[in-house]
Amino acid sequence: MKRLNPFTEAPRMNFDQIQKIKTLSLCDFLTKLIFMKQKRFNQLAAFRFKRFARKAYSVFNSLHKEVTIGVVTNCVLTFAATGIVSAQTNVVAGVESRETEQELDEVTVTASRVELALNQAARLVTVITKEEIQRSPVQSIQDLLNYAANIDVMQRGAHGVQADISIRGGSFDQTAILLNGINLSNPQTGHYSFDIPVNLSDVERIEIIHGPSSIIYGASAFSGGINIITKKKPDHKAYANIEAGSHGLWNAQASGALTSSVATSQLSAGYATSDGYIANSDYNIGNLLWQTRLKPEKNSIVDVQLGYNDKKYGANTFYSASYPNQYDETSSYFASVRGETGDKLKFIPAVYWNRHYDCFQLYRDGTPNIPSSYVGHNSHRSDVYGANLNIQFTSKWGITSFGSEFRSEGILSSVLGREMVEPDGKYTKSDDRTNISFALEHNLLLDRFTLTAGLLANDNTQFRGAYKFYPSINVSYRVLDNLKTFASWNKATRMPTFTDLYYTTETHIGNVDLKPETSEAFELGLKYDAWFMRLYVTAYLMKGDNIIDWVKANVDDKWESRNITQLDKKGIEVGTQLLLGEVVGFLPESTVFHAAYTRLKQDKSSGDLISNYTLNYLRDKVTLKLEHPVVKNVTANWNFRWQKRMGGYTRYDNGVQGEFTNYTPFSTLDLRINWQLKKFLFHLSANNLCDTKYYDLGNVPQAGFWLIGGVSYTLK
Repeated sequence: MKRLNPFTEAPRMNFDQIQKIKTLSLCDFLTKLIFMKQKRFNQLAAFRFKRFARKAYSVFNSLHKEVTIGVVTNCVLTFAATGIVSAQTNVVAGVESRETEQELDEVTVTASRVELALNQAARLVTVITKEEIQRSPVQSIQDLLNYAANIDVMQRGAHGVQADISIRGGSFDQTAILLNGINLSNPQTGHYSFDIPVNLSDVERIEIIHGPSSIIYGASAFSGGINIITKKKPDHKAYANIEAGSHGLWNAQASGALTSSVATSQLSAGYATSDGYIANSDYNIGNLLWQTRLKPEKNSIVDVQLGYNDKKYGANTFYSASYPNQYDETSSYFASVRGETGDKLKFIPAVYWNRHYDCFQLYRDGTPNIPSSYVGHNSHRSDVYGANLNIQFTSKWGITSFGSEFRSEGILSSVLGREMVEPDGKYTKSDDRTNISFALEHNLLLDRFTLTAGLLANDNTQFRGAYKFYPSINVSYRVLDNLKTFASWNKATRMPTFTDLYYTTETHIGNVDLKPETSEAFELGLKYDAWFMRLYVTAYLMKGDNIIDWVKANVDDKWESRNITQLDKKGIEVGTQLLLGEVVGFLPESTVFHAAYTRLKQDKSSGDLISNYTLNYLRDKVTLKLEHPVVKNVTANWNFRWQKRMGGYTRYDNGVQGEFTNYTPFSTLDLRINWQLKKFLFHLSANNLCDTKYYDLGNVPQAGFWLIGGVSYTLK
């Protein structure tokens, strides 16, 4: 809740007014603009208080603010006129307000160990809302992340079959993946970190933390973290969606919710299948998610999650272009219980378990002429058990948090680990390790100043020794009402995966002597929030030691897992959102334009090694998005992406090794059209409209033009 500023609430100008303003002198223009904004301010001076957030930081939101509390009866709400609600403006009973913008500022994000309002976060956080998800031409979370300029998505298959997600030039193993704050990062390999039981229709929002975040998400958040938040307060009783498209695509999702005074339960199921866009790229994906939120008493909640994910897919050239007929089957089981109780003194315990199965076939069953030397499928089972406790205390000095986590990671495998004394069925090797960490953090929240400082102490049984310490300091200061600067310094670490340590085959050599990675990052940026636009600019420097990568000295050598001595990164990120419909009278109100650009430069001390992952970084990426109505109840969303990757790969043609090839820049254009008809939403997506031929990862071609249409039904 904040005092409305006449310079943050703008009058809507029609085309005639804009034409008149064009003829004014600069002085007259400014005078007239101030007068119009002052008039608008007088109309909207009373800020309508809607609800108590019941968050630890809520008391700080009202400091030095004038608040008016209004009560609206059910009778008034029953007869209130309704209108189209855009991402920027709500119209209720003919009164225009900016509630949605206020709500966006009130969104709590995990940019520290405590939940803070987005406008209080002292770090750069990207939030993808459920409205953006519904408007985007995507089939999976991985597809959706492609539209974030600061995310590098290297897809091996279509629609979330498998994708490597990295932030700020980090590897896919250096990004923590969380579901409602529970860390699901896969200890076997980051290739499987997105084998999670979530449908797009389940997602409330996605939070992306840029830069090292070990103190927030744990040791796996080396270069950043992605926290997927599902819907806890369903806005429907039942939901169903069915889609069909090119390459034999079928997709169906359904969910239902039951609500009582003490509990809310939801069940969501999804299934997707396709024949594939090239040979051996077919897939079948199933998801099942159960969520229950209990409210046993005031200021207490208990969240229960149970999930199952199953994937079967052709893995054409996924890991080696010499074997185009690879195949993979994975399944994962997930369960967690998280509680929260207290007010000024709050206790937040959580326990969780995640089991992942993987059966990889170098030669898919039925492949002709399989060599007699082929030993069979690679089978793996990884288990992660964890428990953590976060204690928060709110005082006049801010919010202090103390947390601890116990996380056990183990694997049974036919390939990875140490030889077992007694084999367990098809598993002949195993390994396990335990990570224990303690964290202390304090958040000082003032009217214009926010300081978050903390320290993580971490120890892993795989590398026994004294605890290693990783400090974190994040500061923000609101220079003007619309302008905020922020700076941060963070250190982080990451343990090597079991694949890094043990994967030794005809093409790869693991390294049991790998050391943990460490990083140190500095960042400086600003955010500007005006009535017609939002803008952020940030620059960062990240210094990494003992960076792990799969490399080789010569083209004909095997890939080896090594610690690169040092890898330094420098980058900038710029993004803006323009409310074109608010400033250009002849455009519809809900016309919005988004633009973002990132540039990254890496300095390495690894000699002339050929890199399979880390050194093939995304140097430049541009994303543009335009949202606009077409006719009544019909909207269009255009997404453009251009990117340039450094490094290269050894090209194969029909299984025959060719020359080393550099990655070339490419661009794609996607479109989604939505037509809302009462409880039905008809939608049509056209991906890669220009049928661009491109590679995210060497020798794995990406899909060309793909048309998908569908309809969803929502029962309120």
